[in-house]
Amino acid sequence: MPALMVQGTGSNVGKSLLVAGLCRAAKRRGLSVAPFKPQNMSNNAAVTSDGGEIGRAQALQALAAGCAAICDMNPVLLKPESETGSQIIVQGKLYATARAQDYAALKPKLMPFVLESFQRLKSAFDLVIVEGAGSPAEVNLRPGDIANMGFACAADVPVLLVGDIDRGGVIAQMVGTNNVLDPEDNEKIIGFIINKFRGDPNLFSAGYEMISAKTNWRGLGIAPYFDQAWKLPAEDALDIATQQRPGKPHIVCLGLSRIANFDDLDPLSNDPELQVTILRSGQAIPADARLVIVPGSKSTSADLTYLRAQGWDIDLKAHRRRGGHVLGICGGYQMLGNVIDDPEGIEGVIGKTEGLGMLNVNTIMYPKKQLDQVNAMHPPTQQKFTGYEIHIGQTEGPDTLRPFAQLNGRNEGAISVDGLVMGSYLHGMFSSDGFRHAFLKGLHIQSSAQAYSQTVDQTLNALADHLEKHLDVSALLASAR
Repeated sequence: MPALMVQGTGSNVGKSLLVAGLCRAAKRRGLSVAPFKPQNMSNNAAVTSDGGEIGRAQALQALAAGCAAICDMNPVLLKPESETGSQIIVQGKLYATARAQDYAALKPKLMPFVLESFQRLKSAFDLVIVEGAGSPAEVNLRPGDIANMGFACAADVPVLLVGDIDRGGVIAQMVGTNNVLDPEDNEKIIGFIINKFRGDPNLFSAGYEMISAKTNWRGLGIAPYFDQAWKLPAEDALDIATQQRPGKPHIVCLGLSRIANFDDLDPLSNDPELQVTILRSGQAIPADARLVIVPGSKSTSADLTYLRAQGWDIDLKAHRRRGGHVLGICGGYQMLGNVIDDPEGIEGVIGKTEGLGMLNVNTIMYPKKQLDQVNAMHPPTQQKFTGYEIHIGQTEGPDTLRPFAQLNGRNEGAISVDGLVMGSYLHGMFSSDGFRHAFLKGLHIQSSAQAYSQTVDQTLNALADHLEKHLDVSALLASAR
């Protein structure tokens, strides 16, 4: 079955959103369509229906396509643990941990996994829409490449190149990419799109024609900026939109340096009755915060050090003294305990790290990762919700006798004696509307009655409508082969 690849002149040019929109447009045409990203780098992961993990963007694209998210949709996922090293997840499971300088030698061994996953998708769906990573213009990375032109050539997939005019210099982005690509790679590009245009697209007609003349690529349209993008889960924590809603109940999340699975916040930030803020380095926890969330982290002990360096440990205790609530999710749950013990040095240094001591629990890190989609019940509200676990480590202690949730009869998470501090390993809990409303009401926080999943689905339809209006989507899909 045919496939089409969307590559960009750089990171964050809108590739993920375009693939999601094209997937929804193809679905509405009656096609069975699957997203595919050969290699992704993100600490925002989703647990798949077949028990592995992929990038959260591919899970959103699968939702747009109307199919279950599976491991083959993102066969290589890099999860940074430090500035120079990452976990390497292959077809949903941990494959290795490698420093950036060693990854280049490892990539050729990963291409067979990438092609295997791609062929399985092609055999199961009418159409596969592929997303590249970064930019093919990084020709220094071309040897052994599995993310962009290396994959496109190996799998014989046509490429649509996307440039972001919002950041400026789009003519140089396009022409420069054309100039540095090898002839074989250049031949894979069937055309280009200008993305994120603000204002009257006719004002760029001369630039558009100049790009086509200098590259010999066919222009396939100018897509205006999609102003509802903030309603969809962001792939990068820096892209999370903070909606200014003065006077609304204030929920604050600590912006850890290795923050993971931060899409836990999306249902909250989408709620018009809530003000959600992600604190950056150097910012104090504001006095009007009603709930402070300590989020997941890819490097718990290192982020605990980072948290203390911001003074947030002192702020959290002051927040609690004022009667404010604290919720730790996954790595944040571990930080709230007394001790994090890493006897095998799974996260780096062997030894124990003193926690914040806000929950009477202790965590021991074990190599085996817990990956599960779950159905849970929150005892304080008796509300059921769905979520997922994606963590290493086990947490035990007296406060677990007051569980945050129950899973098939077993206790999960912990609540402090005073009820102000809570911890849980469960991600995605706030996507369940009934639980979200009841949980916040228990904290004396009034939320809206909107349905989060319905909002996401409506936004995906609006995205597809947006692309249909401004691009020749039928021609784009027909260019797949």
